[in-house]
Amino acid sequence: MVWVTAGVAALGFLVTLEIVARHHGLPGPITNQTREVILAPHSGPLLYAGLALTMVVLTWRQRAVAAGAAIAIDLVFWPVRWVFDARMNFGNGALWVILGCVVVAVVRRTGSERVLLLKGAGLGLLLVAGHKTGDTWLHITSVTRPDVLDEYVATADHALGDPSWLAGRLVEATDPIGGHVLGVVYGQLPLAAALVALYQLRHVAVERRFPSHHLARTFLVIGLLGPAVYMIFPVVGPIFAFGTDGGHWAVANLWPDTPPRFDTPGSIRFDDITPRNCMPSLHTAWATTIFVHSRKGSPLLRFAGAFWLIGTLAATLGFGYHYGVDLVAGVVFALTVEAAMRSFACGWDRRAILLVAHGAAVFALLLLSYRYLPTTMADHPWLFGPLLLSAMGSVVYDYVRTIRLRDPKVVPAEQPEPRLLPA
Repeated sequence: MVWVTAGVAALGFLVTLEIVARHHGLPGPITNQTREVILAPHSGPLLYAGLALTMVVLTWRQRAVAAGAAIAIDLVFWPVRWVFDARMNFGNGALWVILGCVVVAVVRRTGSERVLLLKGAGLGLLLVAGHKTGDTWLHITSVTRPDVLDEYVATADHALGDPSWLAGRLVEATDPIGGHVLGVVYGQLPLAAALVALYQLRHVAVERRFPSHHLARTFLVIGLLGPAVYMIFPVVGPIFAFGTDGGHWAVANLWPDTPPRFDTPGSIRFDDITPRNCMPSLHTAWATTIFVHSRKGSPLLRFAGAFWLIGTLAATLGFGYHYGVDLVAGVVFALTVEAAMRSFACGWDRRAILLVAHGAAVFALLLLSYRYLPTTMADHPWLFGPLLLSAMGSVVYDYVRTIRLRDPKVVPAEQPEPRLLPA
C-alpha cells in the first residue's frame, strides 16, 4: 500500500511539473523521458544505472538475459543513427528492458513476485525520472527567477573565510591533475550512489524483499525537494556571478583571485539560461548521504564514501560552483531528509520527530541569516564563522546520537563456558 501511494504521488508530481514546464515553453520530465525511448538519450550511463537497480530483483540468469537484451538493442540503434546522421549515444536498450520488466510484471507475474518486479522497475525508472525532474527544475529556475542573491551569499561567506576563492586558487595551482581528478569525482557522483545502493540491495534477489531503508530513497527525495529551495533562494555561484563564466552578466571578474566586498548587498539581474542551483548544494547533500550509507559497508566501501564526500566538497568549491555557506546548508538539508526517510521506513518516535524538527529549524535559520544578516556576519567572522559550523555540527551530532540510540549495535550473547564431563 505504501509503494502504491508513493507511486501515485510521484506520478502526480511529474504531471504537475510537466504542466508547469509546458506553461513556460519548456519540455517537462515526462516529455524528455518519452523521447529517449527512440531518440538518443541525454545520459546513457544513467539509464544503465537505472537498469542495474532494476536487476537487483532478478536472478543471475535473468540479469544476463536483461543485460544482453539491452546491449543488443543499443547495437541495433547505433548503425541506424549513423545512417541518418543523428546524434549518437547509447542507453535506449536499458530503458526498453526496464519498461519490458513492467510489462512482464503485469502480464506474467502474480502476487508478491509481481509486486517485487514492479518495485525493481519503479526504482530504476525513478532514478531516471529524478534526473529529468532536476533538469526541468533547473530550467524553470532560470526562466522564473531573473534576479539572484549572490551578493548576499558572497557577503555571508566572509564569515567562513571565503573558502571558494581559496579552493579555486588551489585547483588552479594543481592543474591539470587536480582539476581532472575533482572533475571525475564531481561528474560521477550518480555512479558512486548507484554502487552504494547496489551493495545495500545485493540480497534482494535471494530474500525476495527490499530492505526497509536504503540510499536510493533518500537520494531521489533530495533531488525532488532540493530544487524547490532554489526557487526560494536563487543563487548561480561565484564562477558565474563573479567570474568569467558569467560573461557580461557577472558583477566583475573577481573569482578566484579577489573576494568581493559589499557594504549593502543586493539582488543581481542575471540571464535566463544559467540555473539558480546553489542554495543548498545538492552535490554536497548527495555526497553526505553516500557517506552516511557507506558506513555500514565493507572497508573499501567506507573509504570510497569518505573519498567521494571530500572530493565533492573540494570540487564544488574549487570549480566555483558553490560558496562555503552553500555546503553548510547542504549538509543540514541532507541529514534532515535522511532522518525523515529513515523514520518513514522504521517508524516515528519522539527522538525522530525532534531530530527532523531540529534539522528543519537550523536549515531555515541558515537561509534567513544568509539573506538578512550577511553584512553582520561578514563584519564579525570570529563570531558567526564558529556559529555556522556549530549549527551544522549540532545537527550532525543529533543525527549520530539519535541513530545510535534507535539502532543499537547487537552484542552477541555471552556463551556459558563448556562444562567438562567426568571421566
